[in-house]
Amino acid sequence: MKAVSYEGTHKMKVTERPKPELQAPTDAILRVTTSGICGSDLHMYDGRTPLKEGTVVGHEIMGVIETVGDAVQSIKKGDRVVLPFNIACGFCFNCLRQHTEACLTMNPEAPHAAYGYAGMGPYQGGQAEFVLVPYADFNCLKLPGKPGDEWEDDFLLLSDVFPTAHHATELASVSPGKTVAVFGAGPVGLLSAYCSLLKGAAEVYVVDSVHERLQKVRELGAIPVNFSEGSGGADFRAAKEESRNSAEFAAG
Repeated sequence: MKAVSYEGTHKMKVTERPKPELQAPTDAILRVTTSGICGSDLHMYDGRTPLKEGTVVGHEIMGVIETVGDAVQSIKKGDRVVLPFNIACGFCFNCLRQHTEACLTMNPEAPHAAYGYAGMGPYQGGQAEFVLVPYADFNCLKLPGKPGDEWEDDFLLLSDVFPTAHHATELASVSPGKTVAVFGAGPVGLLSAYCSLLKGAAEVYVVDSVHERLQKVRELGAIPVNFSEGSGGADFRAAKEESRNSAEFAAG
């Protein structure tokens, strides 16, 4: 199969790799249909976090089940699934407490595991034609539809960026009626703002300086604040007034 491998700082290469095989009855092999590039992949690309050369990268993965082990019960060949980027067993002390990001089973060196990521176990990533999925019953989220449909890109967000953004709003205790400020309008920031709106926040401000990002903030229904064009709390009040006027103009 073809796969994207890390070959050193600022060096990535499409390589020929052996197709993965089942290692345990609880495994599955996924035929990848879409794989994303995460901003955190840049830490390895830039050399800030050491990664073994030759490692297949990519932890945002979606596809169709190709093969399942004899012990796999809830999914079967042909199922369309997305993979959460954390790999977990589902039965250790931390997993039972719903802290699957700190699974004690899957990485012998540290309490966390992921696909194709530095320090997170021996697992190959999903920027490849196929990927091995350990404990497939626990690590596969079954999806409707078929590859390439209108939901392909949206469903891929469930692998990392959307649940990461939602979890941020959980940690911040966002609830109906609250005022929320999100600093940074990258993908996670934008979706954190969106999740805040879905949770009923009264006002959601997003602070950034990139015009295209701030335009997307406005499209989502949040209030953009450009930190390069002023200072102090007055910026938030001005942004709120501008957003209100824009909405009234569009409606009128």
